[in-house]
Amino acid sequence: MYALVERLYPLCRSITGDGVRATLEIVGEYVPLQVHEVPTGTQVLDWTVPQEWNIKDAYIADSTGRRVVDFAASNLHVLGYSVPVSATMPLAELRGHLHTLPEHPGWVPYRTSYYKPDWGFCLSQETLDALPEGEYEVRIDSTLADGHLTYAEHVVPGQVADEVIVSCHVCHPSLANDNLAGIAVATFLARALAEAQPYYTYRFLFAPGTIGAITWLARNKERVNGVSPAQAEPRAGGRVKHGLVLACAGDPGQVTYKRSRRGDAEIDRVMRHVLAASGRPHRVIEFTPYGYDERQFCSPGFDLGVGSLSRTPYAGYPEYHTSADDLEFVSPEAMADTLAVCREAFAVLDRNRRYVNLSPYGEPQLGRRGLYDALGGRSDAKQAQMAMLWVLSLSDGEHGLLDVAERSGLPFDTVAAAADALHGAGLIKA
Repeated sequence: MYALVERLYPLCRSITGDGVRATLEIVGEYVPLQVHEVPTGTQVLDWTVPQEWNIKDAYIADSTGRRVVDFAASNLHVLGYSVPVSATMPLAELRGHLHTLPEHPGWVPYRTSYYKPDWGFCLSQETLDALPEGEYEVRIDSTLADGHLTYAEHVVPGQVADEVIVSCHVCHPSLANDNLAGIAVATFLARALAEAQPYYTYRFLFAPGTIGAITWLARNKERVNGVSPAQAEPRAGGRVKHGLVLACAGDPGQVTYKRSRRGDAEIDRVMRHVLAASGRPHRVIEFTPYGYDERQFCSPGFDLGVGSLSRTPYAGYPEYHTSADDLEFVSPEAMADTLAVCREAFAVLDRNRRYVNLSPYGEPQLGRRGLYDALGGRSDAKQAQMAMLWVLSLSDGEHGLLDVAERSGLPFDTVAAAADALHGAGLIKA
């Protein structure tokens, strides 16, 4: 995962353009991708796909021709979506187009202007303070033209058509935690799930933030809500049952889960249970309609059960959206831990099914079915027997195995193993 972040880090990404395509091409070496190109001007819900932005070079040069700010040194130096500029101007005029972080004078901020034509440069406060008054050459060799918005999907087939969405954004330039670590964790999670032969079908989305998720939702209304494009109002019953947005997945902070808008969606309960059972330092925070693309999936018309998993959350660390969010800020260990949380959570989600007790009148005789005998000599025999009794008690078609685990206080894996044994003996059915 860390090696993938290293490969992606130099690329200049935005919400459209060749940087996104190059990113998806690299990710496609790890998992096969279906790449979608949506033309400029396409109406997507209340938004319109913008013009495509690409950039070749940009700099500010002093009177000697020395580049005092250079896009080639860091793609953060240019205001994202800057219109082309070729001019000479005094520093006093140029200052209105310069962005710094006075509170962190050695860092370069990340700034964008996607939907309002503008241009600018981002630089450290130390660099700005060292610039003498005088004339400066300003050059931004960029293009804004009709093109496409690009996003990609990877599907891990499951035993059922019901889907779990895993989403990460691919629009940020050289920011290692936000969100290259998320891309890397999503990529390797997809590979791990393919080997696990999951129950659900898992659909991975690699899309630009906000506009990308909105575009996907606009093009997948039937999949999400069971509504065809010709219908005006959505209706319940789409394929997407659960979802998780991955972001800021590689920093040294503790794991943080942000609930869905519903607050009690199944993914919310699964993540809360898994994090508590793991013993990891963690936080579970409430939904807010700001942050990453969980807010698009959870918008009232779709109302999907989609939460967000990160380490330190959105804007919660000083390095956020600055040049300090670099390759030294993320670690293989943090990404591995984030990946492990995802795998543990989806293992529970995949097995959290409801059963019906086929012998509900009194307690069935487990011994003559070999269920107690099979447990003889095991140190966890009592726990396993209790799990069977709890599963039988709550297998009424209304309670899932997570309900059993939470109510009994037993480990989910023990409950799931008990359900497997009971199902094999013909005592319960899904």
